[in-house]
Amino acid sequence: METGELLIILAGSLAVSAFARWRGWPAPLLVVAVGLAVSFIPGVPSIEIDSEVVLTVILPPLLYSASLDVSYQNFKESARQIRRLGIGLVVVTALVVGGVAYLLVPSLTLPGALLLGAVVSPPDAVSATAIGRRLGLPRRVMTVLSGESLINDAASLTLFKVFLAVIGGEMLSFGGVAWLFIVTIVVGIAVGLVIGIVVQYIRMHVRDSLVGTTLGLLVPFGAYAAGEALHGSGVLAVVAAGLYIGYNSPRTGYQTRLQERPVWASIDLLLEGFVFALIGLQMSQVASDVAQSPLGLGPSLALAAVVFVVVVLIRPLYVFAAYYRTKQWESTRRKLPLLRRLRDRSEPELSWRELTVISWTGMRGVVTLAAAAAVPAATASGAFAGRDTIVLVAFAVTVGTLLVQGLSLPGVIKALGVVDEGQVERDTEDEVRVFERSIRETSDYIDEHHDEWAKKYGTEKLDRSIQILKDQYARQVAVLLEENGLDEQDLDATSIEEAIDTAVVREPRLSGAELIELRSQLLDHRRNIAVRQRNSGELDEEVMRSVLRGIDAEQLALDTSTFTRTRAEPGQDGRADESRE
Repeated sequence: METGELLIILAGSLAVSAFARWRGWPAPLLVVAVGLAVSFIPGVPSIEIDSEVVLTVILPPLLYSASLDVSYQNFKESARQIRRLGIGLVVVTALVVGGVAYLLVPSLTLPGALLLGAVVSPPDAVSATAIGRRLGLPRRVMTVLSGESLINDAASLTLFKVFLAVIGGEMLSFGGVAWLFIVTIVVGIAVGLVIGIVVQYIRMHVRDSLVGTTLGLLVPFGAYAAGEALHGSGVLAVVAAGLYIGYNSPRTGYQTRLQERPVWASIDLLLEGFVFALIGLQMSQVASDVAQSPLGLGPSLALAAVVFVVVVLIRPLYVFAAYYRTKQWESTRRKLPLLRRLRDRSEPELSWRELTVISWTGMRGVVTLAAAAAVPAATASGAFAGRDTIVLVAFAVTVGTLLVQGLSLPGVIKALGVVDEGQVERDTEDEVRVFERSIRETSDYIDEHHDEWAKKYGTEKLDRSIQILKDQYARQVAVLLEENGLDEQDLDATSIEEAIDTAVVREPRLSGAELIELRSQLLDHRRNIAVRQRNSGELDEEVMRSVLRGIDAEQLALDTSTFTRTRAEPGQDGRADESRE
């Protein structure tokens, strides 16, 4: 792909994505449709996809960004459901699709048909999570969908390598395949954790937020390359690093957190649009190649239609069967005396409506595109005549699932009523609760350090400034309670007014620099309170991140006022300090 073509595709996909976001439409679907239309315009050059570029340049940052946003607590709670879908469903889909494809087109050979199954097995949750977030899907459903998309790529790519090796003439036993899976998983996770620990340590000790953010940009590429070089899963290495760094992000400087969030959102928008544009632009060329292949266009399209139906149907069958079988086992375990003593690892409950929505989120995307492009025209054992057919089926399934399931998913969600309308209210109440608790504990923190600070700043000035801060905190809590229709009894909290000692001297107060220094310490204490509640399980991690964003914004405003005051001081004889108070 030439540089000019690359820039045109990036700019065009961004423009289409922007239009879709403005209209409230699913951006991936519109980008694919526009790309497909453009591919049939006479004179449009053929676009060649380099699978290595997709796997090493596009996929890692998308996975890393998604893993940063996933709540580790929720991921851990739903780990069994995520493993079943991310690994079990991928394997089942690959085997069933491979078997059906081999029965219909024996000329593909069984390894080639299984290779096709591996290519189309992993769903891509990009469009599904975007739709679910917009419509308010329950958090437990969003966790399952996001978690599945983080690990199913590793399973499908491992199967892809296995079947490709068999096509090349290698003999692999069942035990050998199982061992390969274990090594791939263990090495990939280990590499990701090591990189995550090292990078997090560096980011905690680097004061320059620009350096910390830039270092974060290198993590997905380094983790993927290291995982693959050590014969592990580069995908799992990226995911493990992202989950670790995301979970420990509160220990990073607040400026780094504020900077990297919009950076990753911009990267996601650009890369996702680029990938879906490639899918649409490739369709006409793929169809042309298949028309000249030994199998021909008609039989290949018929195979694509059958595989599409199998892919769509196998997901709900597996989702429901695996879920209810697991619940039956949990019920049986509780009834057996010997098994009741085992640690309770029950997974979150899901209704049949929620399972139905999960069943209908099988849209294919980045990995299917990259794997299809990576299918070789020839192997060590000779020419591989089924390549063009596999590529066509993969592209057809991707476009078909995006159009059929992607377009109908909002209607399915609304028809079944799988919307947690109270989630926003509960999150808001939790945020208010955390804020109220942090103010009470900060008030106690102030009292505990009063003597220490009095020696540094002076008792009278300190007491007056503390009273100003406590008054501000009390007003903020009162406003939050009123805005959200809550009162202190709803929160089961002691009165803020009782926590404030009003018997303080009213006249002297701290200078602007001293007050800013004191407020910075109090903001750090409030952060620690939120993180502590997250760690103890009292606060959902996503709510904690929202709370931290508010505290970080206060810190940014405080530091900005420091910069403004410092510039104003020389020419104003210190009057800027008084104005800030």
